Amino acid sequence: MTATPAHAPEDLPQGTMFIGAETVTATGTGIRSRDPRTGDELDPAYPTAAPDDIARACRLADEAFDAYRTTDPAQRARFLERIAHHLTLAGDALVERARLETGLSAARLAGEVVRTTGQLRMFATVLGEGSWHGARIDPAQPDRRPQPRPDIRQRRIPLGPVAVFGASNFPLAFSVLGGDTASALAAGCPVVVKAHEAHLGTSELAARAIRAAITDTGMPEGVFSLLVGAGHGTGTRLVTDHRIQAVGFTGSRAAGSALVRAAAGRRHPIPVYAEMSSINPVVLMPGALAARPHELADAFTESLVLGAGQFCTNPGLVIAVEGEGFDAFAAQAAGNVEANDGATMLTTSIAESYRKGTEAVGNHPRVRVLARGGLPATAGAGQAVLMSVDGDDFCADPDLQHEMFGAASLLVRCRDLEHVGDVVRALEGQLTATVHTADTDLDDARTLLPLLERRAGRVLFNGWPTGVEVGHAMVHGGPHPATSDARTTSVGSLAIDRFLRPVAYQNLPGSLLPPPLQDDNPYTIPRRIDGTLTPG
Repeated sequence: MTATPAHAPEDLPQGTMFIGAETVTATGTGIRSRDPRTGDELDPAYPTAAPDDIARACRLADEAFDAYRTTDPAQRARFLERIAHHLTLAGDALVERARLETGLSAARLAGEVVRTTGQLRMFATVLGEGSWHGARIDPAQPDRRPQPRPDIRQRRIPLGPVAVFGASNFPLAFSVLGGDTASALAAGCPVVVKAHEAHLGTSELAARAIRAAITDTGMPEGVFSLLVGAGHGTGTRLVTDHRIQAVGFTGSRAAGSALVRAAAGRRHPIPVYAEMSSINPVVLMPGALAARPHELADAFTESLVLGAGQFCTNPGLVIAVEGEGFDAFAAQAAGNVEANDGATMLTTSIAESYRKGTEAVGNHPRVRVLARGGLPATAGAGQAVLMSVDGDDFCADPDLQHEMFGAASLLVRCRDLEHVGDVVRALEGQLTATVHTADTDLDDARTLLPLLERRAGRVLFNGWPTGVEVGHAMVHGGPHPATSDARTTSVGSLAIDRFLRPVAYQNLPGSLLPPPLQDDNPYTIPRRIDGTLTPG
């Protein structure tokens, strides 16, 4: 059985894969996305990329690289602005298709369109500001003794074509036009995207926005391609193509680790920036628990069940000292979970993996299930679950740290604050770590903070992690397994750094210097000259 959305024909997906300027449609049965509420397949069918298709997309990206990377930053900024413009025009059709393919609400998806266009425009602004060039100039000192100093100038250049993998949980903001694509294009890197098979129609409509912007701005055709493929074969071939020079990925730990291994096994290994797994610990300090246990429980469960818990920053672990405050918190949170109706998850396979994950933890001999919520009558139904375990038992079994990717959380009971520290020390790398405090907790929190810094890319106080601001100071990354490279972020303007590398130029004639390093500073950018930062 198949279902087709009711919309104007020109706004509907056509089952198209884009290889540069070429469109490819399915000649056989192809593959389809499914409506997670009904399990029904959605038209149209999509072709799967053959090895020759993958090679052609990579070749076109490589051929486009030198022309694209040498475009004036203002031209690239306009390109990003035009992508945002065309994405806005596609908003209604895009939201409707994404709603069918993900089960997410129209309001949530409309907000995601705004976030996606916002990050495109943010990188356009970054290109104009210019500090991303990393321009440094050490002028020659011919009279220096005992050795003269040569003229040395440094800037950062793009790595080369980038492979991007669309994520399941954000069909727009972390997918075809997500932060990986936006930051790579801003850096000057052509992009080859592998669409997520759960939302193929959404991916096609987003790709059309890029295609239209390429036409508007005269960018080389190979600056973007969209590939479709089921299973791991397409992704592995893409990552191991010698023309691809970096990878952006958001997804499971198993899939991300496989891509890291494939990239490392190449004759010339390349970086993989993979966001993979995080349970985002929340520490409830004693003073906070004593002062507001019910308020904390309500805010926690609201964060826990948001979007069926399908956020990489979902609070999957709560750590606290036992006592009356903890008991009140746990009872209130359990009641909230029981009252939750559940929700449809993004795909039936995600729902099945979530069910197996919660059953594995719930059946652990040292884990107690505190509450289960309702289970909706949909194909991809997800049920909220709250469990608890003693801190020593948590530390003794690394399997209890596995991400369940859904509205499930584990409360860890500790004897005292020293025990809390022991639990934190046992944690793997995380995207976030959260601390809730009262004024009486601040001295103890000061001791805890260095432990959390070592384990997370973002540390929050008196808030909840399910909300990632797209700005200049944000870090969405962390030590393994949260990401494959803790030095980077996939959200915020610093994401552009992943796709750049430094090059130094020694004693180049002035006529050969690239614009960021020329004496008259034609781009009017900030530069570090002889160690002193100068404004543009």
